[in-house]
Amino acid sequence: MWQRALPLLVFIALAGLLLAGVRLSATRDPNALPSPLIDRPAPEFQLPTLHAPDVSVSRADLLGKPYLLNVWASWCAACRLEHPLIDRIAKEGKVRVIGFNYKDQPADATRWLQQFGDPYAQILVDLDGRSGIEWGVYGAPETFLVDATGVVRFKHVGPMTPDIYHDEILPRIGANP
Repeated sequence: MWQRALPLLVFIALAGLLLAGVRLSATRDPNALPSPLIDRPAPEFQLPTLHAPDVSVSRADLLGKPYLLNVWASWCAACRLEHPLIDRIAKEGKVRVIGFNYKDQPADATRWLQQFGDPYAQILVDLDGRSGIEWGVYGAPETFLVDATGVVRFKHVGPMTPDIYHDEILPRIGANP
């Protein structure tokens, strides 16, 4: 009798474990990908700027005030969705917005900005994606919040939303919504 019941008991136990896993994962944000950079110094980099390719910007150049590092590209459809919000955040002036043009041709990026507007204080160009690897970039869009001392405090994968900005970014920089 136990020989016949054993497969059924094993199936019930596995189904229970699967159900528990599904319920646990349903309570998590599907866009929340863990980043080993959180609460650690931002990676060192030296990248050219889009509008002046002979001028480079490093991690040290951005110290002193917090900033959002917004990873975007002209080939990124979702970047178009978040761009009006990025523009509003930049105009609001509560935090600097630094563009991180990822694996994009500079001419394409420039045309895209001419069409949709340029909200960025500076735009770093990561043509080959090597710096993106150091940042742990999965793709565009992504946004990192870096504090005034250069420590990464938050990462969001996917298009930025007003809720993410008000609930996650503003409290971390001590600004009122």
